[in-house]
Amino acid sequence: MKSIWGLFATTAAATVFAAAGYAAECNTTYTVKAGDTLASIAAAHYDGDKSKSSLIYYNNQKIISGSDLQVSEGMALVIPCSLEDLTPDSTPLQDENAEMKLLTGGNNAPFTSRKWPGQGIITELVNAAMEETPEPVSFSITWNDNWSQHLFPLLDSQKYDMGFPWFRPDCESDPGNQICQSFHFSDPVMNLLIMLYVRNGNTFAYENDEDIWGKTVCYSEGYFDQQLNGDGRKWLEKGLVTLVKAEATEDCFKLLALGDVDTVATNAVTGAKTIREMGFEGSVSALGRPFAEKSLHVVISKKNWRGTTHLFRINSGLAALKASGRYNQIIFRHLTLFENSLKR
Repeated sequence: MKSIWGLFATTAAATVFAAAGYAAECNTTYTVKAGDTLASIAAAHYDGDKSKSSLIYYNNQKIISGSDLQVSEGMALVIPCSLEDLTPDSTPLQDENAEMKLLTGGNNAPFTSRKWPGQGIITELVNAAMEETPEPVSFSITWNDNWSQHLFPLLDSQKYDMGFPWFRPDCESDPGNQICQSFHFSDPVMNLLIMLYVRNGNTFAYENDEDIWGKTVCYSEGYFDQQLNGDGRKWLEKGLVTLVKAEATEDCFKLLALGDVDTVATNAVTGAKTIREMGFEGSVSALGRPFAEKSLHVVISKKNWRGTTHLFRINSGLAALKASGRYNQIIFRHLTLFENSLKR
């Protein structure tokens, strides 16, 4: 998974395990001893699994400082037992009565979900970017799980100022696209690798583009097909591949299991999560070579008279977040949490 997601290395993850003589338990408070690291504490409390150091960090981020995730002797750490035990900080800028209104939806863990720590990777990144931007302002976040209503009419009518997360269509190749004409897109909030998933034992190999010609590819609704038809490929226009659209990623994997499609194209995080939830670990896997890279964005209606101000605010906040190192820290924590959740 690390080779697919490009998890960020940290000092804690690379620290040599230091043996300690305390009992393995969780939902307890542990006082840091001399020579302890997050990795050694995690190994002692989670049956030797040092990778769960991010669980401890996330649950104690108020008192653990620095991008190298250091702990110091005497520090009292609350050791959580599971993802559900994590109590991430709420952003100080969120105010349900704020004039600026942001829109997102749930059921999209680990990206946006009220049940995920920090309400998801993208939610935390947006919160953090809004803190890092020049002259921060308070804002509210509304959760509407009916994603089909977000762009039109809710954001287009300016009922909300900004929405997230959204893939950007290939506006350069298709400038007439209604979404391109109606919305500003922020700089990428997060990049995702798009992988091709196949049935185990299938002879399908992806070494070059020609290997996909003649294949039937399944995309879920909401995914743009620009990897097939944009970027100069024009495979759909030329009839080189067949596209099947399914309502959800799960439906694509069902079609794959039945042999009705040759491959499913989706991002590495969603693919791993869906395979785990459907019990397909032994029968479906990702091909080694990424198929494409897609990015998730904040969108703002071009009708919004403050649209360019909002765009500057989120873009400058993202730039500052990345420059400070906090961006990589947030990504690392969430992807480690996600990887741990797949093992449960």
